[in-house]
Amino acid sequence: MVAEVIDNTTSRGRTLRFLFDGTYEEFKKTLFYLGEMPLPKWIRKQVEPVDTERYQTIFAKHEGAVASPAAGLHFSRELMKRLEIKGVNLAEITLHMGLGSFRTVDVEDLTKHKMDSEQVSISPETVNIVNKAKETRSNICAVGTTVLRAVETSVTTQGLLKPYEGWTNKFIFPPYEFSVPNRLVTNFHLPLSTLLMSAAAFGGYNHVMHAYEIAVKEKYRFGSYGDAMIIME
Repeated sequence: MVAEVIDNTTSRGRTLRFLFDGTYEEFKKTLFYLGEMPLPKWIRKQVEPVDTERYQTIFAKHEGAVASPAAGLHFSRELMKRLEIKGVNLAEITLHMGLGSFRTVDVEDLTKHKMDSEQVSISPETVNIVNKAKETRSNICAVGTTVLRAVETSVTTQGLLKPYEGWTNKFIFPPYEFSVPNRLVTNFHLPLSTLLMSAAAFGGYNHVMHAYEIAVKEKYRFGSYGDAMIIME
């Protein structure tokens, strides 16, 4: 296997072109053998076999993300069934999380921070579920800041969701007026991260910072495999 650097990314990464003598399945098998689960080192220095199952959401279907959306890790099949029994509708979207989500912001003017583009897929079926909820004034809960970026990328002037197949480099930070969700489930994020800024934009800076003060005092877990909170308007 040979890897050739063909471009730089906006987040100081590299775009590689691989040369491999074999089938795609053989190539993918080789990559999985050489790589390891991208578990943050502050959680555990060494990845364990169980992480292959744990570090994955139950509703994952398509390969493409570089990390698992942490908020989604809290949902089990049993919990999803209980939500379904209570009348909660599930609408799935795809956003392939990129490395740019984890790059710390090093500019004072947040409008100058550039996010890497991430691939998004919002189906007509999902759009129908979400827009029906908006029309009936039902609560719409986004599970994770990745969902916030995806749904806020594709909205009409009336604040309704619309189908989308493409890319987004949307960076959400305070102040921001959300069009689609009025609830957010999200983990406790690391300082200076775009994820924390998106959460602060949704819940309000002062409220979110107060929640973080409590989290630190009570020794909640931050980041992946960490604790979650729900923000409600």
